[in-house]
Amino acid sequence: MDVLRILEQKLEETKKLGRFREYLNLERSVVDKPWVVNHTPAGDQRINVWCSNDYLAMSHHPKVLLAATDALNRVGLGTCGARSISGTSVYHTELEHLLADAYHKEAALLFTTGFGANDATLSTLCNVIPNLIVYSDELNHASMIYGIRHGKAEKKIFRHNDVAHLAELLAEADPERPKLIAFESLYSMDGDFAPIEAMVELAEQYNAMTYLDEIHAAGIYGAQGLGYAEAKGLLDRITIIQGGFGKSYGSAGGYIAAPRSVVEGIRSWAPAFVFSTSSPAPVVAGALASFRYTMENDMQRKHLLAIIEHLKAGLRDARIPLVSEDSHILAIHVGDPFKNKAISKMLLDQHQIYVQPVNAPTVPAGTERLRVTPTAAHTIKDVDHFLVALTEVWQQVDSGRTE
Repeated sequence: MDVLRILEQKLEETKKLGRFREYLNLERSVVDKPWVVNHTPAGDQRINVWCSNDYLAMSHHPKVLLAATDALNRVGLGTCGARSISGTSVYHTELEHLLADAYHKEAALLFTTGFGANDATLSTLCNVIPNLIVYSDELNHASMIYGIRHGKAEKKIFRHNDVAHLAELLAEADPERPKLIAFESLYSMDGDFAPIEAMVELAEQYNAMTYLDEIHAAGIYGAQGLGYAEAKGLLDRITIIQGGFGKSYGSAGGYIAAPRSVVEGIRSWAPAFVFSTSSPAPVVAGALASFRYTMENDMQRKHLLAIIEHLKAGLRDARIPLVSEDSHILAIHVGDPFKNKAISKMLLDQHQIYVQPVNAPTVPAGTERLRVTPTAAHTIKDVDHFLVALTEVWQQVDSGRTE
């Protein structure tokens, strides 16, 4: 019981710091996006979600739903086995072939989560490549950090998006040692893009492999929606591309597209892959349909980017500070955990708008923010209502304005 008291004390400390995590009990509807029903002890509340990663609103697209239900009726729900036993379905194989072809890579590999894709791939590479040095952006996702930590490779952390600092670290190393640069194309807490052209040029200069996490950019950027590397014409110059289906594609799971030796190595040596039950075939079928659809159709991403520009303009007019204006992810800087939670609660209670506050330790203390992510299901009218509501609440909480 002493152990339980210790946990209770730590939880109280977490609450005092404004870092205690609470979750809404939401019921989604395929016919009422982006609205959901929030089930509370006081009763049900219909709210508009502004913090979903379902960027293209593909989770309820008719083609995705039909593909998933057809697969469910055809093969059942779970695969009930790891990929090496009985968990590789025709859907897994078809999607891996499509991914490899789309990204111009020799092979691709599916994972049950995007977190698992990063963790398994990076930890395995760090363990099996002798004398490897890994260079990691300081703001890389926790899945990348944990993957690198779990490996045996030497680690070098470079300042966020700081190409000069990365170049210094690369220049210090033995030219003969193998090197891997791990970074994201789009950082989901700040909403800023990486200077991936400069990163790739450095990698080529120092004969380093590149590992690019595209999970928040895939589906939205590039002619086929393959991500920021496609938009910049760099697909063929990236060694390993990682992405996932739980964001723009409206499904679940992660993937890598890479040289065959990388894919076959991870498939053979990564415990998190080898010993995990594979993703349910209907989920993979839905991801397959969504990925194929977004490669061939750009209506959703064009609409999303249009309403994003409208929202950015409104925030600028209201002088509400953004961490970055690079992308479709808009991090509104608040800078205080209690104000951040207060703004979120007031938007929910007074305006039926749900934006989850992001506090430390997810982001550094003092940089707390509201991470606003409209989806293709939102309209210009929704954006205008959001701007009026946020401006009103911002004044009530006195959160400060940009100059």
